[in-house]
Amino acid sequence: MKVSARGQVPPFEVMQIVDSVTTMRAAGHDVISLCVGEPGGGAPAAVNELASKLHAEQADFGYTSTIGLAATRQALADHYRQTYGVEIPATNFVMTAGSSGAFQLAFLAAFDQGDIVALARPGYPAYANILQALGLQVVDLPTGPDERFQPTVELLEAAKAQHGRLDGLVIASPNNPTGTMFSAEELERLASWCEANGVRLISDEIYHGIEFVPDRRGHTSWEYSKTSIVVSSFSKYWGMTGWRLGWMVVPDDMVSVVDGLASNLALCAPAPAQRAVLAAFEPASLEEAESRVTEFARTRELVLGSLDKLGISQAAPADGAFYLYGKLTPRVLEKFGSASGFCAAVLEQAHVALTPGGDFDPFEGHLFIRLSFAAGYHRVAEALDRVDAFLQRNI
Repeated sequence: MKVSARGQVPPFEVMQIVDSVTTMRAAGHDVISLCVGEPGGGAPAAVNELASKLHAEQADFGYTSTIGLAATRQALADHYRQTYGVEIPATNFVMTAGSSGAFQLAFLAAFDQGDIVALARPGYPAYANILQALGLQVVDLPTGPDERFQPTVELLEAAKAQHGRLDGLVIASPNNPTGTMFSAEELERLASWCEANGVRLISDEIYHGIEFVPDRRGHTSWEYSKTSIVVSSFSKYWGMTGWRLGWMVVPDDMVSVVDGLASNLALCAPAPAQRAVLAAFEPASLEEAESRVTEFARTRELVLGSLDKLGISQAAPADGAFYLYGKLTPRVLEKFGSASGFCAAVLEQAHVALTPGGDFDPFEGHLFIRLSFAAGYHRVAEALDRVDAFLQRNI
């Protein structure tokens, strides 16, 4: 029987590593997983308490409006006013099944088959895979230390000249896997260029709130462009990965389009999560989230001071999120052949799960690894010692 060509996208390698970790743990091994971007601790206590209360009271968990509960969207509008100083009507928010559901809606609503969308490389692989599955052409913007691993207007100009046009640009600040961020001036320049050139800007802001560098704070693209689409979720800053609740901020001319698509694809975002997440904006929940960011910052300093223990020669500036993206030393690459070979050996012998860079950059990713320091200070410290001992034995 026929299988669609659009479905022939590569799997996300990190999920295969997660499966290996699960198998090894089931066999009795103590594996430290630094391969997934999942904060420990789960949802804030107030969210769990409200969810329990709603269930006990047999609250209405039936279908909501396709674009989401009015109270939840208003809470997000209030959050944006307080956090970014930008007024966004609640009617411009759309609740989704995680940020993954938001990206599917955004790409379907903004682009037609054959359109050309630019992405920074290295970057989150699902962007390219979803776009390609929808029949769009992906243009890589090769970034490195000189660009702080983020796209620039100059790279966009070159890509537009080469391909004749650009229809869209997807950005992430903080970025996955590098953790790099735009300054306010850089984001404003990029957003202005997109508006002037008819390029739809889609801004992934899922890691907002997890920031470490004073001059690299989270700025929403709607501060500079109300034709952009914002994608975010409660998964990272609030630690609610499995609740599968995200949101979009969409321009006025796209609200009905997104509503129509969402009503056919998912009907609505999870109703229990939409109701319980109102507690995420309470002071106690925000304090809990900030305490985790403080722990991330402490762990980040430990990792940045331990590159030699990881066999890394240089690393991207981790302005935010909870990742380190580093280039392996020539000696490590000579010994193990590639980042994939290194990560496989570390998992097997040191019982530490790291992610090779190939998913994030198909051209140079074999030279890089990504480490998530979301596991917590003590587990990361133990993992660093394990990898160090592994390298001492093997190199």
